[in-house]
Amino acid sequence: MTYVIGPPCIDIKDASCVAECPVDCIYVGGRMLYIQPDECIDCGACEPACPVEAIYPEAFLPADFKAFTEANAGFFSLTGLGAPGGAKGLEALNEDHPLVASWPEPPPD
Repeated sequence: MTYVIGPPCIDIKDASCVAECPVDCIYVGGRMLYIQPDECIDCGACEPACPVEAIYPEAFLPADFKAFTEANAGFFSLTGLGAPGGAKGLEALNEDHPLVASWPEPPPD
């Protein structure tokens, strides 16, 4: 099992979870953050740190968020990152998984 970041993170990217992750497996994309599933150690430290409740254990991901399991994993192959061994020192990418890239943008305030 791994943790998955879902759609509440889109266009928020608070990054409180990044500071809590002991293995640095949370990466910054264009519109949201992504968890590298091969690097995640399932410790759960990121979940309570997320102010928008976007992080779930894969087994408890809401049904309407299931596609985000693939979006998190697929982000790393689509961008060519693979499993770089930690996000520290990497710049944010201005790319997203197609599911996230096509997600409707919030209306202006």
